[in-house]
Amino acid sequence: MNVLLLISTGPAAALLLSIIFVVVSRNGAAQQFSAMFVFGDSLVDDGNNNYLNSLAKANYLPYGIDFPQGPTGRFCNGKTIIDFLAFTSTLTPVISIVNGVNYASAAAGILDESGQQLGDRFSLSQQVENFETTLSQLKSQMDEKDLSQYLARSLVVMNLGSNDYINNYLLPSLYPTSGNYNPKDYADLLINRYTRQILALQSLGLRKFLLAGVGPLGCIPNQLATGLPPPGKCVSAVNNMAGLFNTQLKSLVDQLNRNHPGSIFVYGNTYGVVTDILNNSSSYGFSVIDRGCCGIGRNQGQITCLPFAIPCMARDQYVFWDAFHPSHAANKIIARRAYAGPPSDCYPINVKQMAQV
Repeated sequence: MNVLLLISTGPAAALLLSIIFVVVSRNGAAQQFSAMFVFGDSLVDDGNNNYLNSLAKANYLPYGIDFPQGPTGRFCNGKTIIDFLAFTSTLTPVISIVNGVNYASAAAGILDESGQQLGDRFSLSQQVENFETTLSQLKSQMDEKDLSQYLARSLVVMNLGSNDYINNYLLPSLYPTSGNYNPKDYADLLINRYTRQILALQSLGLRKFLLAGVGPLGCIPNQLATGLPPPGKCVSAVNNMAGLFNTQLKSLVDQLNRNHPGSIFVYGNTYGVVTDILNNSSSYGFSVIDRGCCGIGRNQGQITCLPFAIPCMARDQYVFWDAFHPSHAANKIIARRAYAGPPSDCYPINVKQMAQV
């Protein structure tokens, strides 16, 4: 089942954070990290928005149609990237923050205001604060030396940035950012804010970071549905924005590794992997790359998957599940390449190699 942990975050607030499980070897024989802590948006949220006053929810069919427990809040027909990275089933009925916690929240961004038109969500800064709450609980369960070693051997996965474009910069009628910043300066702003939160987590004792880049946003059904020229092709201007962010994020990884030799920071090239899938779709078993399996309107991307909508039948042949999110089949490929791919997929080392340092 999808296990939820209730943590009090204030006198009038309660936070439901999904438990995730330790990364183990593919044969389940050996634990590779002491825990996994996930910070991110709907690409890795597995139900934290279910009890929020938010439009960004996926706790209804057909979401989860291919997930063993049905709808859980995952924005997918089946598993997310995090489910595949964890390898052991997130259905394991174990309730323990020692195994890790997923703080991700749909519509969340690096900037606090990103996604606010969709309602409540836990922004990155709030997610970091929630980790601090978890840390105080862990301190009551371990002595200082054990806790230090535990944190140093934990894997941190951070997947943010998409909403800072889709639900901020690309909505000029709702957000002033596109009028205040050109694309390069906006990427600078995001990276500067991101760096603060990454270093805040590092200062708390975490040492192994997988920082996922933003995917080719101009190729998702939502952007294809805008009808911007050329019709049916990826929106190059949007992809260029994502590219600016990713270039700076990769440079940040180099900088962080130079400045913090006791830690390891890795850049996950989501953009490159998804682009490869789109460009070589048939070799990956996909036949549909330009529309969602579930949705309404042009490219199934003008209105995303509504409750009890009828999705496509051949779901494993679709790269995209809905207007914004990859399918279970695509997530499996992305996770596999993050885990064991070459430096072009995961730089400078992959997740499997991270476990060995």
